[in-house]
Amino acid sequence: MDRAKRKVAAQGKRKSRLMQGAAVTVFLAAASLSAPNLLQVQAQTYAFSQVTIEGNARVDAATILKFAGIARGQSVTAAQVNDAYQGLQSSGLFEEVSITPQGSRLVIRVKEYPMINVVSFEGNSRLKDEDLAGFVESKSRRAYSPALAEQDAATLAEAYRAQGRLAASITPKIIRRSDNRVDLVFEIAEGKTVEIERLSFVGNRAFSDRRLRQVLETKQAGFLRQLIKADTLQPERLEVDKQLLRDFYLSRGYVDVQVLDASAQISRERDGVFVTFTVQEGQQFSFDKAVVVSEVEGLDATEYNAALRLSPGTTYSPAEIDNNITRLETLALKKGLTFVTVEPRITRNEAARTLDVTFALVRGKKVFVERIDIEGNTTTLDEVVRRQFRTVEGDPFNPREIRQSAERIRALGFFADAKVNTEPGSGPDQVVVNVDVEEQPTGSLSFGASYGVSSGVGFNVGLTETNFLGRGQTVGVNIATTSDDANSSITFIEPAFLGRNLRFRFNAYYNQTNDDAATYDTRMIGIQPSIDFPVSEQGRLELRYFIKQSSMSHVYAGEDANEDGDFTDEDDTLPTSPIIQDDADRGALISSGLGATYSYDTRVTGLNPKGGVLLRFGVDYAGLGGDVESLTTTGLAMVESRIWNEEVTVRAILEGGALSMFGDDPSRITDRFFSGGRIRGFEPSGLGPRDPADRSGDALGGNLFAVARFEADFPLGLPEEYGINGGLFADFGSVWGLDNKAGYTTVDDDFYLRSSIGFSLYWKTPIGPLRFNFAKALAKKDYDREQVFDLTVSTQF
Repeated sequence: MDRAKRKVAAQGKRKSRLMQGAAVTVFLAAASLSAPNLLQVQAQTYAFSQVTIEGNARVDAATILKFAGIARGQSVTAAQVNDAYQGLQSSGLFEEVSITPQGSRLVIRVKEYPMINVVSFEGNSRLKDEDLAGFVESKSRRAYSPALAEQDAATLAEAYRAQGRLAASITPKIIRRSDNRVDLVFEIAEGKTVEIERLSFVGNRAFSDRRLRQVLETKQAGFLRQLIKADTLQPERLEVDKQLLRDFYLSRGYVDVQVLDASAQISRERDGVFVTFTVQEGQQFSFDKAVVVSEVEGLDATEYNAALRLSPGTTYSPAEIDNNITRLETLALKKGLTFVTVEPRITRNEAARTLDVTFALVRGKKVFVERIDIEGNTTTLDEVVRRQFRTVEGDPFNPREIRQSAERIRALGFFADAKVNTEPGSGPDQVVVNVDVEEQPTGSLSFGASYGVSSGVGFNVGLTETNFLGRGQTVGVNIATTSDDANSSITFIEPAFLGRNLRFRFNAYYNQTNDDAATYDTRMIGIQPSIDFPVSEQGRLELRYFIKQSSMSHVYAGEDANEDGDFTDEDDTLPTSPIIQDDADRGALISSGLGATYSYDTRVTGLNPKGGVLLRFGVDYAGLGGDVESLTTTGLAMVESRIWNEEVTVRAILEGGALSMFGDDPSRITDRFFSGGRIRGFEPSGLGPRDPADRSGDALGGNLFAVARFEADFPLGLPEEYGINGGLFADFGSVWGLDNKAGYTTVDDDFYLRSSIGFSLYWKTPIGPLRFNFAKALAKKDYDREQVFDLTVSTQF
């Protein structure tokens, strides 16, 4: 059998050599050359006094001679004649070409490619004709090129591949028409969507497949696969995923991690893809000793050692190294020391799995930034990109600062791609920074829906532009309504106020409530300009001025409430509490004052990839004119961490507030605190002081509140592509304190601790996250209103 195969192969090779020889003979005959004496022919030259061009209709003779590279009267060899033939053939303008020397005359005969009459697509349904037309280079009223048509077919196949249709095939065909015209038709067989059936990992021991899948941009197909676009195979996204995996391991101390491969296999039926990532984790390391040494003459490292923030026992992270390098280099610049750079030198202790880091202060090369060139921005102003640099022309060149500037440019969200690189300048001590950006749409029109057991169905519409007039400014308009509320706001943000690292924000709002469950309506209108700025690496401070007007209306007086909560005119009993009535009788009140909020958020830097800390403290003083003089303070502390190989997220939140009034006027219900969803298991206004004589049961709110919430989110063991996780929670807190009881001693406004426990279901759907809460109130008062079940959904579509 093998001998027969070799015989067939030998015959095929002989046939191939015969065909090649015949082709050479035909070509030499067409060029009027003599085959028996090839060396003599190659040496032969021709001089043509006349060149005749035949067959051209659209391409003029001068263009043909230019592609041929032959001029009249020029002496040429047979090789140059062959080059002329190749030049005409590769021009893509001619279907057939022949060059024949005839004495002193050279005859060039061409047959031009036909003109494209129309480009059409057949068999497509998933992608529209206008979308496909944007991918092809072949256009109507242009010369038809088979090579370009094949290239267009490959481009169309790539577009379908991005949609997950790996089996799609595109065949270009032509229909000949009169006057040397053709219709170009792309026949499309779209095939079925090929989805990623399974994402798996090889070599991972520290983290489960479930945890690693959360890191990837590529997603595994779920039962809502028709609505999810991230579960189709895109090879370029696999490279991004490999880097994401590597960054994930590095930030958790695995210094030797390698992502060896990311392979994709299509099932035999071509209806699914199986993607496998091969990981070599290595060992986890932590920091041990960290010290700063100086290799610059006259520079003492003592102060730099005090600036280090690297504690022994901390898990290794590249972000920790970069953060400390930036801190040291910034300190050097503050002292006027230019061209001082920091080199991290790491010593490994394999037995203890620790790393000693020496930060060496060294004298760098004296290189200056000659200029910063920005290209690709057609809408965004240069200054918006330029202000992301802490370096200007003439400053010392710092590669680390340039990399950080590139990250800030990408973080703007204005560009689909942003590349920052350097090249030598006009001198050896000069460098040019090139910024090449690709803009993307920055405006959005959103339509949304929300649902809550208490608030019912709501709708909102928002219009936002995050790069207004290319200045990097944000302008937004939002309108949201439910069955009981109507809220609207206008927002303007200038991220670089006065050309500095100051963010100016202006907000105007109009809110009104018309709650059928309450015996009064409210209306609030106000404006609030503010400025915030960084005060530390993780801290920001906001300063604001506010002025608002609040009023109460439609207080139900002279009506009685029946068992369903509806009001009738059967008698003159007053269902509304005198406290609420007193608040309403004060009319529309204006509050004017100043406020400040300090926030500290370690999640911004991501130095701890397993969690973070958020601290926020705010104070608002009303009394700069207006009708109200008060001081409102609020605080929030949150700690979040992942445990059990990062499978479970635990969270603790402490929150509280106090309202203090000055003068003789008491607080009003529009300014007091309510539970408002802070304690699950109760209605939004389900706990706190109430007037027992008020048959409507309106909550009065309180001047004080304190809440502690503890949560744990964890997988339920269901297929993760379903996006369903579980959670447990326990809430504790209360709302209390009134400074006006309208003479009613029966109103109990003392502190009473409420508590609840419950279970949550989280469902990540393509239309937004759904959360189902099932809660049981443990500690409560008789007049509190419970809410066992709550469902919330927030979506944009």
